[in-house]
Amino acid sequence: MKKLVLLLGLISITTNAQVLNNKQEFTRQDSLRGTNNEFRNWWDVKHYKISVEPDYQSKSIKGKTTITFDKTAPEKSDLLQIDLQYPMMVSAVKLNGKKISDFKRDGNVYFINVGKNIKNTSNQLELEYNGNPRVAVKAPWDGGWIFSKDEKGRYWMSVAVQGLGASAWFPNKDYLGDEPDNGTELEIITPKDLVGVGNGRLVSKKEKNGKTTYTWKIVNPINNYNIIPYIGHYVNFKDTFEGEKGKLDLDYYVLDYNIDKAKSQFEQAKLMLKSFEHWFGPYPFYEDSFKIVEAPHLGMEHQSGIAYGNKFENGYLGRDLSGSGWGLKWDFIIVHEAGHEWFGNNITEKDVADMWIHEAFTAYSETLFTETYYGKDAASEYVRGTRKAIQNDIPIIGVYGVNQEGSGDMYYKGANMIHTLRTWMNNDEKFRQMLRGLNKEFYHQTVTTEEIENYIAKFSGLNLNAFFNQYLRTVKVPTLELKQNGNKVEYRYTNVVDGFTMALRLKDSDITINPTTNWQTINNSTITKAIDVTINPNYYIDSHIIY
Repeated sequence: MKKLVLLLGLISITTNAQVLNNKQEFTRQDSLRGTNNEFRNWWDVKHYKISVEPDYQSKSIKGKTTITFDKTAPEKSDLLQIDLQYPMMVSAVKLNGKKISDFKRDGNVYFINVGKNIKNTSNQLELEYNGNPRVAVKAPWDGGWIFSKDEKGRYWMSVAVQGLGASAWFPNKDYLGDEPDNGTELEIITPKDLVGVGNGRLVSKKEKNGKTTYTWKIVNPINNYNIIPYIGHYVNFKDTFEGEKGKLDLDYYVLDYNIDKAKSQFEQAKLMLKSFEHWFGPYPFYEDSFKIVEAPHLGMEHQSGIAYGNKFENGYLGRDLSGSGWGLKWDFIIVHEAGHEWFGNNITEKDVADMWIHEAFTAYSETLFTETYYGKDAASEYVRGTRKAIQNDIPIIGVYGVNQEGSGDMYYKGANMIHTLRTWMNNDEKFRQMLRGLNKEFYHQTVTTEEIENYIAKFSGLNLNAFFNQYLRTVKVPTLELKQNGNKVEYRYTNVVDGFTMALRLKDSDITINPTTNWQTINNSTITKAIDVTINPNYYIDSHIIY
């Protein structure tokens, strides 16, 4: 949800690319982070075991990451790349139990000389690390570690690193295309008066020397920026949801003084789950439970443990981002961030340039939730209301291979693109089955835009090449021009890419026109005046009459 800050008039910067003469120039560091290069394309992460111990006073952390990995191809180099952003440091390295002294820093990465000592399976790379991580100034939009205090002045810590990357605080293979197939274990070491909460399920709690170690286990694949420790004066309450795959455990962690408000507000989680299982299919992580954890920032989609900071009220900090009124009927953070469990966490982009896959579908989940409980007309009013946030500044798809996101329009232009496609399909049940099919076909997988586009085109039966090129790769809004020619009405598309031929239905009518870039005549005896032609408003297009 990070780039939703654009809706508040701010800009999130998540790359160290420079802008020179109105052209972005990318660095070698961008490429090392953004590509699956020769130093990491031959090995596959199977599991992370992460230990972290923060020190609030010094704003530092220390710990150890153990990466279990398999060799998937012959090494092209003796060097293995590990990402850890400056000023965090790797202090010691072991490979399969043997110490390695030959490792060197190159900006935000370390190159470790592993020689020819890699087994085909089950290699274990142990990395001890420490330092003062980047501190977030305004989380979650400005990423980093969060050293905060609660309303009683007590320590409250967490992390938010979408875009910035998990390598801001622990060493890992910081590449979205390689998730740990066998999950993750997160060990959080805290002073004894604090509680450490992580993703997945709590498997142990041990006290020693005035400290407590909380160990959390995630059995499903997880993208790195979703692995998050929360540390504070938490209390826990539980519930269950009878879902499509049986009983789903619901686990809630909030600051002790907010438990009554949370018990009331978090009832919406079951409404969300009922709606999204209907539209998207079963919640993807039954084995790891579903959690909401109160966080010292607004919110984030941390898998099986979403961050919540919406002050236990409806809307987006009490606002309706659509201006339609419907956005105040439900808690934005519960709905939006949990929507990412399907799009973002279950289906995950390989390259951050394709983040629209996460954000467009999740932004549209707000519309679908509204439809579930308030009807289709309300939902359409909601999504159309979000159009005022669309900037059409740069394309939705970013630059590949350099960790570069596209426009913040990936949220609500993306949602309106999906709503437009649904309107074009004109078959709500088929549309629903398409969404469920996506989550089944790409279950726990990392994907590309091409894979998503191809699936949707095949399922819908529509030729969508120009459609996706138009909305994802340009800033042009399709424009329908109408003009009067005697007692006939003529029409055509302008401001479109080659081959854009989306059919349009008239408002409150089954009459369909099929615009191209050539002038055509509406062949319907009931339509004789251009001023009487109104297109179904659920298409995200512009239209005007030429006089």
